[in-house]
Amino acid sequence: MVFADRSTLLTAQQEKAQYDLHQNQLDDQGYRKFLSRLSLPLLTALTEEQSTGLDFGCGPGPLLAQMLTEAGKQMQVWDPFYAPEPQVLQQKYHFVSCTEAIEHFINPANEWSLWLNLLLPQGILAVMTKRYTDQNSFNNWHYKNDPTHISFFHQRTFEFLAQRDQLRLEFPADDVVLFKKRNT
Repeated sequence: MVFADRSTLLTAQQEKAQYDLHQNQLDDQGYRKFLSRLSLPLLTALTEEQSTGLDFGCGPGPLLAQMLTEAGKQMQVWDPFYAPEPQVLQQKYHFVSCTEAIEHFINPANEWSLWLNLLLPQGILAVMTKRYTDQNSFNNWHYKNDPTHISFFHQRTFEFLAQRDQLRLEFPADDVVLFKKRNT
């Protein structure tokens, strides 16, 4: 895993100003197609009984939550800037999704621990983020140039977390990772 130099971090106000520039609209078909890279494998992995989910880091346009609602799931959303609803973090869910948000976390171990606590047994954590492959490619990688991107993951990072926390792991698509919690 690679972290940005802590001296380069934006203030919360600067960070939100960057997010406000995003054009992620609920009626954007291109954005819908982009999010389907996570939604389709997630929906395939879920059983019919697994109906409750949390879109963590939903941003200003919670299209993924809308897509999953359209597929029959009962969704909640949480985002520190756009949906700071602490009560949704007090519930348990069949699945938690995080699309293009984990790379923004200052201390991703905190969110990781929270996610594991939010998941019911057999629950699924679905993460979408670009992964770096090696140091040479990292040096020239455009993804690291976004000043809000501060935590970067390698496939081995996710393999380590899955093994450590006894989660089943799947990489169903580029940039998509599914973790399945065991019965306990």
